[in-house]
Amino acid sequence: MSAVATRWVGQHLARYEDERFVKGEGEYVGDLRRPGMLHAAFVRSYAAHARIVAIDAGAALALDGVHAVYTGVDTDGLDDFPLVARSDEEIVRAMHPVLARGEVRYVGQPVALVVADTAALAADAAELVTLELDELPLDDTEVLLRWHRTNGDVDGAFARADRVVRSRVVMPRLIAAPIEARAVLASYDGDVLTLWLSAQDAHRQLGGLSKVLRRPADKLRVVVRDVGGAFGSKGVPQAETAAVAFAALQLGRPVKWVESRTESSLATYQGRGQRIETELALTSDGEILGLRAHVHADLGAYLYTTTPVAAMTCAMLLTGCYAIAAADVRVTGVRTNRVPTGPYRGAGRPEAALAIETAVDTAARELELDPVELRRRNLVRTFPYENGLGFTYDSGDYEGALDAALELAGDVRADGVGVALYVERCGPGYETGAVVLEEDGRVVCLTGSSPHGQGHETTFAQIVADELEIDPADVEIRYGDSFEIPDGTGTFGSRSVAAGGSALLLAARQLKENPGRTRADVRFDLPGPVFSFGAYVAAVNVDRETGEVEIVKVAGVDDCGRVINPLLAEGQVVGAIVQGIGECLHEYVGYDEYGQPLAVNLYDYHLPTSQTVPEIVSELRETPSPLNPLGAKGVGEGGSIGTPAAVANAVADALGFHVELPYTPSRVWSALHR
Repeated sequence: MSAVATRWVGQHLARYEDERFVKGEGEYVGDLRRPGMLHAAFVRSYAAHARIVAIDAGAALALDGVHAVYTGVDTDGLDDFPLVARSDEEIVRAMHPVLARGEVRYVGQPVALVVADTAALAADAAELVTLELDELPLDDTEVLLRWHRTNGDVDGAFARADRVVRSRVVMPRLIAAPIEARAVLASYDGDVLTLWLSAQDAHRQLGGLSKVLRRPADKLRVVVRDVGGAFGSKGVPQAETAAVAFAALQLGRPVKWVESRTESSLATYQGRGQRIETELALTSDGEILGLRAHVHADLGAYLYTTTPVAAMTCAMLLTGCYAIAAADVRVTGVRTNRVPTGPYRGAGRPEAALAIETAVDTAARELELDPVELRRRNLVRTFPYENGLGFTYDSGDYEGALDAALELAGDVRADGVGVALYVERCGPGYETGAVVLEEDGRVVCLTGSSPHGQGHETTFAQIVADELEIDPADVEIRYGDSFEIPDGTGTFGSRSVAAGGSALLLAARQLKENPGRTRADVRFDLPGPVFSFGAYVAAVNVDRETGEVEIVKVAGVDDCGRVINPLLAEGQVVGAIVQGIGECLHEYVGYDEYGQPLAVNLYDYHLPTSQTVPEIVSELRETPSPLNPLGAKGVGEGGSIGTPAAVANAVADALGFHVELPYTPSRVWSALHR
C-alpha cells in the first residue's frame, strides 16, 4: 500500500464494482441456494374490495411436495408494521397486514402463502387455492392523513395582490420497475433468523421486521448484497417479506420467494399519486406575495412505514426556490382501494416542483411577463433560508443554476420551451462508518449505507483514499450485513455521501491522527437536511394532428454540493432524467371503475426506450453544504425532479395551456380538440 500524491475526490473514476457485474459474478437473492430450501408463492386478491368468505387450500395441500399454506389466521399473532410519522400530523394507523384478515382492499393483496419443494410447484399449488370473496363497493373516501401549516400573513398577502393565479397539477401513480424485482430468502437455524433481501439497506428492514416478527434484533440477521435497482420501492419491509420469514420460522427450513414482474406491478408499493391545487398572490410586476396550496394524496389501501413521506415532503417544499413570505399549505391523504403508495425516486420533490413551477409559469402567462424574469424577481438569495413550511435551506445559488441552464440549453428551436427550478431535501439522520487497517495493509471500511446501483464502493473508496493518502484500489467497502454492521440508517433520499461518506471520512481522519490505531468507528449525525437544487430547460415539438409530443432536448444543471466522482454523478443525473421523461410521455397506472389496475406488466406499462430519449446535456455545480465535513449534498434524484416540471412548461408553451401528465397522444389530442 503506497502513498500517492493524487487527490482522488473529484476524479472521474470508473466503478470498481462493475467488473464483477460484467463477469456475471454478482450475488443477487435469485442466485442463492441453501440446503433443504423450499419455495414460496402468493395467492392474491382478484377483487379491489371484498369480504373474505372462505379460503379453500385443500387441493393445494393434496399435492405431493406442498408443505404448507398459510393465511391471515396463521399470521394473526404478528405485530403491525412501524410507521414514520411527524408530531404535527393527524394520522390513522391503517397499517398493512402481513396476510389479509377478514377483507381485502386492493387487487394483488396477499391473501395466502403456499410453500412447496420447487418454485413451479408452489406457483401451481397457489392456482389451486380457491378464494371466495363477497365483493364490496369501492371505498375511496376515508382520510388517513391530515397536515396544515401557515406562515406569515396569508390573508393580507392575498388581499394586497393585484392578481391571484390558480393552477392544478396531477402526478399519476407510477411503478418503480427496477431490473430486479423484490426477493427474499429466509433461513432459521433454531436461534437466529437470517434474511437475504433485495432491499435498499439492511437496518430499516431489520428495525421493521424485528417489530413485525416480534424478535429481538440480535436474533434476526439481515443481509443485503447486490441489488438490481430500487428507486425507493425496496426501502422498508413489506408484507411478502414478513410472510416468507414467518414461513421459515414455522417450518424450520429455508424458504425463498422471487417476485414476478406482474406481482411487482400489482403489489410493490407505487409512487406519486398526488393532485395539487395552488393559488399564487402576485403584484402586477410579478412579486409573489403569498401561496395557498392543497395536496391531495392517494395513499392506497393501507399504510406502510413511509407511505406519508412523499405527501409531507411535497407540502414542505411547495415554495420551491422562491422567497414567499406568506404560505398556507395543507395535506389530505385519502385511503383508496389500490396498492399502497410510498417513496419513488424523488418522493414528493417532483410533485412539489411540478406544482410551484407550473404555478409560476401560469402566472407569467397571465401577467404577460417573461417566465425567466418572473423567476429571477422571486428567487431566494440569502442562506440559510427558512421557507416557513418546516425546512431550512442550508446553502444555494439558485440564480447561478438558472443562468447555467439557460446557457447550456442554447438557442434551441422547438414548438415549446419550458424552464423549471427545483430544491430537494436530502437526508437527514445519522450514519455509521468504520475504517479498519488490516494486517496485510489493506483498508476495510464498514458503512451503514448500501448501494443498489449508485457506485458506493467506488465513491466511498475515493473519500477514504484521499484522507489516508492511498490508492482507492487499496480500499475495500463492506455493507449490508446487520451482524457485521449492527447499526446504521441506509440509502434513500440522496443521503449516502452527505451522511455515510462523512462518517467514513471522519473515521479515516481519526485513524490517521492516531498512529498505531487499527480501527476507528464513527456515528455521524447530520444536524439537519441538506438541500440540493438545480435548473432545467426542456424543448418539445407537438404534432397537432396526432397529439404526439416529442421531447427534443433536456438541459439540466444540478448543484449537489461537493462532487466526489463526476462520472458517477453524471450517470445518476442522466438516469433520473430518463425516468422523468418516461413519466412525462407514457408512464402511469390507471384503474377502472371496479378498482382493477390497467397496467399489470411491462406490456401495459410503457418504460422509456432509446427511441424516446432526446438530446441530454447536463452540468454539475458545487455549492458546498456547511452541515457536513465533505460539503456534500445529493444528486440521485435531481433529474427526476426537474425534468417533469420543465417538460410540463414546455408543452404548455407549445399549446398555450397545461395538460395533465403523461402527455400521451390521445390525451394531448383530446385537449387540443376540447
